[in-house]
Amino acid sequence: MPLPRFTYVGASSLREACALLAEHGDKARLMAGGTDLIIKLRHRAMQPDYVVGLRGVSGLDKVDFDPVKGLRIGALARLAQVASNTDVGKHYPALAGAAGVTATVQIRNMGTVVGNICNAAPSADTATPLLVYGAEVVIVHPGGERRLALDEFFRGPGLTALESGEIVKELLLPPPVAGSGSDYQKISERSKVDIAAVGVSSLMVLGESGAISAVRIALGAVGPTPLRARRAEKSLAGQVPEDGLLGRAAEMAAEECSPISDMRASADYRRRMVAVLTGRALEQSLAMARSNKAGCEL
Repeated sequence: MPLPRFTYVGASSLREACALLAEHGDKARLMAGGTDLIIKLRHRAMQPDYVVGLRGVSGLDKVDFDPVKGLRIGALARLAQVASNTDVGKHYPALAGAAGVTATVQIRNMGTVVGNICNAAPSADTATPLLVYGAEVVIVHPGGERRLALDEFFRGPGLTALESGEIVKELLLPPPVAGSGSDYQKISERSKVDIAAVGVSSLMVLGESGAISAVRIALGAVGPTPLRARRAEKSLAGQVPEDGLLGRAAEMAAEECSPISDMRASADYRRRMVAVLTGRALEQSLAMARSNKAGCEL
């Protein structure tokens, strides 16, 4: 099916792109990688009069890491670029892993991490690792810019906190914490290339005593938005890892989600897989945290 007719405008700056979006409102759509937009256009899920492209805006394709400031991911940074970045792999392994198993090679070479987030699909692979790393979105608008924690950015399936004329410029992740470990687990119908039926990320930090000083668990595809399993997190905070502790927290995480049944999985199966994948993610995070803690002490 051919694409509907529209006018393509290649913006040369974010200010210009914001102005175009504000001027044309619902008649305009933004394009970064285009992997989601083109499909929606082809299936007539949207028929804008204008498509505003960001490829002409310099500097948006960068992935920069600073040990003090943390990680910065520009709006045009590709999924494959983030997955293969040495600093991301070393300091934010759950994000590197999630970006590396999002869809297919072709999609990863075109799609962007910021676009994956702005699409606001509850199953977005990169959403849960970004949540456990405490990511913020930097949002620009005609009058300036603002920052928003990622867990406040998602408002519902396909819905975000973006207002008319606003664009996500970049994602900011705080620097890694010594003695921390993280992991991403996913299950999908066709190995790793299909949309996640369930996705789980966890981050764990061990204190000097060996107790868990901080922990975050995020769940994908089991609610209207990617979500934190806060009761499960609270059950682990301050505890010394022992037999059964992580398993009990994983079961608690399964109780916190609200999955639905659809073509990819039943609600019951999803809930059971939350417990399984959360347990695996926590085990991997703990092993990595112990390894990193030992490395810091040497």
